[in-house]
Amino acid sequence: MKKDFLLEEELYKPVREYLSSIGYDVKAEVGNCDVFAMKDSKVAVVELKKGLTIELLVQATNRQKFADLVYVAIPKPKINFFSKKWKDICNLIKRLQLGLILVSKKDNEYSVKIAIEPAPFDIKKSINSGKKKRNSLVKEFKGRSLEDNVGGSRGKKLMTAYREQTIKIAEYMMENGPTSAANLSKVGFEHKKTYSILYKNYYGWFKKLDKGKYELSEAGVEELKKRSLLTG
Repeated sequence: MKKDFLLEEELYKPVREYLSSIGYDVKAEVGNCDVFAMKDSKVAVVELKKGLTIELLVQATNRQKFADLVYVAIPKPKINFFSKKWKDICNLIKRLQLGLILVSKKDNEYSVKIAIEPAPFDIKKSINSGKKKRNSLVKEFKGRSLEDNVGGSRGKKLMTAYREQTIKIAEYMMENGPTSAANLSKVGFEHKKTYSILYKNYYGWFKKLDKGKYELSEAGVEELKKRSLLTG
């Protein structure tokens, strides 16, 4: 993310002026804190950096041991503020219960925006918001029995529960010949899922015959041959 300006010192004056405008008494470099501010007995600390880094976040969380409010202040980045990347960054800052100050400069004039206020993070609310994703992942996990994937793989075909089920149907056809979704359900396959797999034929492994029957296509046979070579 390209910054509007480079020097951390340039961040101090606009941040100090903003904090002063909302009633804080502000001093610089107090006990290694870039900005130390007080309003009555409340202590606020701001760490100034050219960009967000792990080191900055570690430094800021260490300041939480003695400060009521801790902010990180950076130049406003050149980024799409509606992008997933930015939303993920903001989510991390909120989880750490930090504040985020963005400073911008135009025609030698500085402006300060409080992008995130420090606040307690509601972990239960966060978990509840991910229930749908959790259920989807648990369903996928339980739908797998083959261990074809390697953690950290990139650019490779991954084994999913859907692909695994399709392989099992193809293997059944290889051994028993053409069949139907109804017949597959009789031998243990889930009818609704099996019918969808055959009908949609996502991988092109099946060829429809008459009366709802399907047989393996050439692509399906080739896929099973490849798997046979891979699995020995």
